[in-house]
Amino acid sequence: MSRGSGAGYDRHITIFSPEGRLFQVEYAFKAVKAAGNTSIAVRGKDSVAVVTQKKVPDKLIDPTSVTHMFKITKFIGMLATGARADARSLVQKARSVAAEFRHTYGYEIPVDYLAARLADQAQVYTQHAYMRPLAVVPILAGIDEEQGPQLFKVDPAGYYVGYKGTSAGAKDQEADNFLEKRFKNMPQFSYEETVQTAIAALQNVLSEDFKATEIEVGVVRESEGRVFRVLTTDEVEDHLTAISERD
Repeated sequence: MSRGSGAGYDRHITIFSPEGRLFQVEYAFKAVKAAGNTSIAVRGKDSVAVVTQKKVPDKLIDPTSVTHMFKITKFIGMLATGARADARSLVQKARSVAAEFRHTYGYEIPVDYLAARLADQAQVYTQHAYMRPLAVVPILAGIDEEQGPQLFKVDPAGYYVGYKGTSAGAKDQEADNFLEKRFKNMPQFSYEETVQTAIAALQNVLSEDFKATEIEVGVVRESEGRVFRVLTTDEVEDHLTAISERD
């Protein structure tokens, strides 16, 4: 046992180390960061915006087929950060849960309940040796009829909570620090401020001025009937121009 206190405890997903750690779950968190993408989400007074990098790894790939934004229902969007294959699996699960809820109860699934169901599944994946945690952090955005804009994040360990602003992936701590400063005086962001705060946070953290084709922006807003959609390149360009003129 000369390899240190953590020796052997990462061989099985269900074994705690003497320090109370589950190494396989920690590896899932590291895998999300290793994917190399940074995602930002911001909740405004009547809208929610999610932003992430759009990296096309091969020049032969059709860029329109590469995305981290997924529509779970007409009204709920998911920004998945981490391993894309795991993300696809999670999206299918989320769509299934949402459709089953709609069929059973006759109304759209609330964002917080969908987050709870995904968190339940993630936590179960830490209990069984024949499963592994998914290396993906889903951020769910929607507008609830009663509670207004909703923003939830679920991690590979099965923890979920609502946010005013959050981030995932590489450099997520720096992004959180940036957002904390923006939310210091409890601002009520308009739609434009919500989108531009999210984009500005991504630019600040990565120290880059993005082209419109290099980022993806998903929004849901009250004035558009609470429908989740991904902004067009022209719309993203308009927001980037507004940010550069403001700075």
